[in-house]
Amino acid sequence: MGEHLEGGVELGDPWAGVDAAGLARAARAQSERPVPGVEDMASYLAAQVSDDSHRDVVGPLLDGQGAGGVVLRRGVVVASWGDPAQEEMAFSATKSVLSLVAGVAFDDGRLRLDEPVCRLVDLPQFAGGHGRGITWRHLLDQTSQWEGELWGKPTAVDAQSTREGTESAGGPPGEGWAYNDVRVNLTALALTALLRRSLPEVLRSRIMEPIGASPSWSWHGYSESVLDIDGHAVPVVSGGAHWGGGLWINALDLARIGHLCLRGGRWGDRQVVSRRWIDEMWTPCPVKRNYGLSWWLNDDRTVWPEAPASGRCARGNGGSHLLWIDRARDLVISSRWGSDVESLLTEVSRAVKPDQPAERR
Repeated sequence: MGEHLEGGVELGDPWAGVDAAGLARAARAQSERPVPGVEDMASYLAAQVSDDSHRDVVGPLLDGQGAGGVVLRRGVVVASWGDPAQEEMAFSATKSVLSLVAGVAFDDGRLRLDEPVCRLVDLPQFAGGHGRGITWRHLLDQTSQWEGELWGKPTAVDAQSTREGTESAGGPPGEGWAYNDVRVNLTALALTALLRRSLPEVLRSRIMEPIGASPSWSWHGYSESVLDIDGHAVPVVSGGAHWGGGLWINALDLARIGHLCLRGGRWGDRQVVSRRWIDEMWTPCPVKRNYGLSWWLNDDRTVWPEAPASGRCARGNGGSHLLWIDRARDLVISSRWGSDVESLLTEVSRAVKPDQPAERR
């Protein structure tokens, strides 16, 4: 408690406008709402995948250790529960970190959001008529509408793809949205081909080390997810954990990522990721207004109706893994394996008075 994550940078009194007792109650309540069954991850995952023909796990698993998390105010740890230093699978919160890695390529001038992926990446998935129309923006905001199979998993088996009703089989890129792990894995493959390095290497050197993260996190793919680059088999990570793999990270390191984004990509005296990229990540997708570049936006309170409209978040497994960023309150919440996270968001937000009016687009 009281640790300044951004070193000696002072961003104001972290307790100003905070109901300390209410914040402590919120943290304690979340510690008492663990997601059941996660101590046996193989069994837990088997129940998450609805298609019986594709339940086989092809990536590594990490058994869950129970509810844990931290709350940051102005870069200072003001509340915690469980063990914030315990690594856990991030599930689809990984997608938002993947978007940050894309930001590295963007800042280096190697990625233009509205340029077709095929112009710089030579992969068969982008060689056909449909594939040639897919841009980096389509990949990152999940509107590519790509159909195919990657690492033995076809796009059609992801049940999440059918819940919105805007996508159409073979429809034009950009005109339908679907939350699809196979397509996100295609994004990871394309970024690996573009950067010609494994994405964990890029994340470590360009983001995690500059923000002082621990060395305990790791990022995994599947047993067969590799790409040949100059004769070397480079691992390709997954953007979720439906079939294992994904980002394994503790609550405190995840909170560091949140604080970096809250500060517009700046850490200390270094611009780690450009503010322009942070703004792009949090710009609503035309087809899905509460979604940006792999980040959820609560502007219209459709993600978490009871939580502030000023919040953005990375979330996985229905919210049991959550990174919440509220610029109006200079607030970051990192929660792992906790259920009913909307109550956590509501209770913490009630305990922290906003510094500025909620920003709306």
